[in-house]
Amino acid sequence: MDPSAVGNDCNNNNCIDNLIAAKKSLKLSLEKSKALGLAFEKTVPRLEEINRRLPSLESAVRPIRADKDALATVGDHINRAVGPAAAVLKVFDAVHGLEKSLLPDPRNDLPGYLLVLKRLEEALRLLLMENSVPLPMSSPSLGEQACIAPSPLPVTVIQKLQAILGRLFANNRLEKCIMIYIEVRSSNVRASSQALDLDYLEISVAEFNDVQSIEGYIGQWGKHLEFAVKHLLEAEFKLCNDVFERIRLDVLMGCFAKIAAQAGILTFLQFGKTVIESKKDPIKLLKLLDIFASLNKLRLDFNRLFGGAACIEIQNLTRDLIRRVIDGAAETFWELVVQVELQRQCPPPQDGSVPRLVSLITDYCNKLLGDDYKPILTQVLVIHRSWKHEKFQERILVNEGTNLGELMGDSLLREHERYNEYYSTVFLRESWGKLPGHLSREGLILFSGGRATARDLVKKRLKTFNEAFDEVHKKQSGWLISEGDLREKTCQLIVQTVLPSYRSYMQNYGPLVEQDASSSKYTVQGLEQMLLSLFLPGLERYGSFNGRPTSSKFYNGVDLRRTASAVV
Repeated sequence: MDPSAVGNDCNNNNCIDNLIAAKKSLKLSLEKSKALGLAFEKTVPRLEEINRRLPSLESAVRPIRADKDALATVGDHINRAVGPAAAVLKVFDAVHGLEKSLLPDPRNDLPGYLLVLKRLEEALRLLLMENSVPLPMSSPSLGEQACIAPSPLPVTVIQKLQAILGRLFANNRLEKCIMIYIEVRSSNVRASSQALDLDYLEISVAEFNDVQSIEGYIGQWGKHLEFAVKHLLEAEFKLCNDVFERIRLDVLMGCFAKIAAQAGILTFLQFGKTVIESKKDPIKLLKLLDIFASLNKLRLDFNRLFGGAACIEIQNLTRDLIRRVIDGAAETFWELVVQVELQRQCPPPQDGSVPRLVSLITDYCNKLLGDDYKPILTQVLVIHRSWKHEKFQERILVNEGTNLGELMGDSLLREHERYNEYYSTVFLRESWGKLPGHLSREGLILFSGGRATARDLVKKRLKTFNEAFDEVHKKQSGWLISEGDLREKTCQLIVQTVLPSYRSYMQNYGPLVEQDASSSKYTVQGLEQMLLSLFLPGLERYGSFNGRPTSSKFYNGVDLRRTASAVV
């Protein structure tokens, strides 16, 4: 065979193979193109949708866009926030890690259960101790320039405490938590007050001869007491609110009361009693007025911080101290006249000079009746005179025929009138102000026992309210205020204190007991008429009911002329 012919056949075969391969490649490319075309057709609507949404997205983003410099400054704030946030998350992770050990029945693994509780208690104590730092003082002697932080503990620490307390509270370990909290925080307050050098508070009557020997301490006492109340205890009160806000109010107030007591507030009050028990002398009167001024200055703070039932010991000691200060100051003041009269028998100096006693009395009176002490002395004498002639709740009530101008003097009368508003507030709080508390709505909004349960609750609370109302009304219906404006103002204050709560309660829950005569004893209108008719003379009181409604439900048929006591 010709070799050239064989070579031609090979070339032809290679060309055919190449053509076949090219055909397959073209076919594959065509299939990919078709698939790509189909995918593109599906993508076009999505692109169009994105294009339509771009303007609205741009408008939404525009307010938060910032230049490079602004974003650079934000970075530092973000970095500072990340650390505390991460710390809180670690505590939460730890608590939730222990939570698995707490959820099962503890009887299955009692040692493990108790170990977990102990760890949580140790974590609570450690967290409190690490973050309880005594307040630095830049003026240790008086405490006037103390560096006080807005909050005694950072927010992140409070959140950690709440997480631990919540878990322990759920496992009935609240009492142990409270003991730990009180121990650590009261110790911190005592450490903060050490810089004030309060050793003088422990002085007893037997350790000094007269008030003059501790005169300097009495001046410091007022400033130290103000600092302790307005800064140290105020901070603890706020912290108790923050930490125990998710537990119960009585727990909060109980913790604060014990912290205040252990921190030394009782010692402050005891020092005031020590001064009162010292020997009488003219300087003592000035110091008693200083003590009264300090307590009076803190009156609103004391009422706010120590007004709860848990602070009853502090309340009693404070009331007793104020009473004894006022009594002691008034008695010393009136004895000055007697002492001067006793000295009048002494012969005048032979050299014709001014007697030393006259000079001393003149200087003393100038100080006592100066701008610093005169307002305080006037207030003390007004209160003492009021206590002497009337009972506590009758301070604003004047018996018929009494001439206050002759009894107290015109200047004291004007001072007395300025304190009427204060005594009115006390009067309402101690009597009529207690009534709205009986109309509680607890259990009535989301009750589970149905209408019958709600009716029983309403009946019980209305019965309690009616009994309390009758008791106060019976006691005060025999009282008399001769001055018309004062009587009207007092009645209006009582109405504003009692009526809104009673009206709202009867509107919401009155239909539940409308068939029960003992519960719906008073209508709203009838209650208001009774209150507005208090403190009137006998005939006027009876005459004020001539226009009463004839409805049989008015006062449930009770004749008010028989329930009101006769005016003596």
